[in-house]
Amino acid sequence: MRVGLVDDALLFREGLARLVAELGFEVAFKADTVEGLMDGVATELPDAVVIDVRLPPSFTNEGLVAARRIRSDHPQIGVLVLSQYVEGSQAARLLAQDGRGLGYLLKDRVADLDTLSDAIRRVAAGGTVIDPEVVARLLSGHQDRGALADLTPREREVLQLMAEGSSNGAIGEQLHIGHKTVETHIGTIFSKLELFPGDEVDRRVRAVLTYLRGA
Repeated sequence: MRVGLVDDALLFREGLARLVAELGFEVAFKADTVEGLMDGVATELPDAVVIDVRLPPSFTNEGLVAARRIRSDHPQIGVLVLSQYVEGSQAARLLAQDGRGLGYLLKDRVADLDTLSDAIRRVAAGGTVIDPEVVARLLSGHQDRGALADLTPREREVLQLMAEGSSNGAIGEQLHIGHKTVETHIGTIFSKLELFPGDEVDRRVRAVLTYLRGA
């Protein structure tokens, strides 16, 4: 599996390249700018790219803007955003664009190499990997619209805990409700957000992405 790496910090970029190689991936290219990233994607066509959020020249959200371009122009390439930052509006647009083949992890929350390896493989295979902390920060400032307005306060609490990565059991413990009640709430959330069985992409993730879209 071939992976492109983009980060403006030389030591981090080179260290990440060594780790990625040790994990069994081939480093397709390394870049420190959006231009280098897009050139690498066009010429090397990697299976996945790992992108920082803040890149030259303004060091604001260039990485996320580039990630959206890649997801639009090269949907077969998995994109893993690996950053210290959660940039609200652009991050929400990226996650709402299409959750397939997309990941967003915070650097300081990647606890081991298995987590990084699994995330790269999953986005390359068309899966979705979103750090619960990323989603929680985005949801905290999100306004209700459309179908989301139909969710009850309790359903919103359940969805928030789903976004934070909580299992059904953990949701029940935190809200002091039974397992069956949790299942009922989740089923109702899926129904209200029109996330029906059939397409077995993780519906919990899709529920969160729907929330971010403000369906």
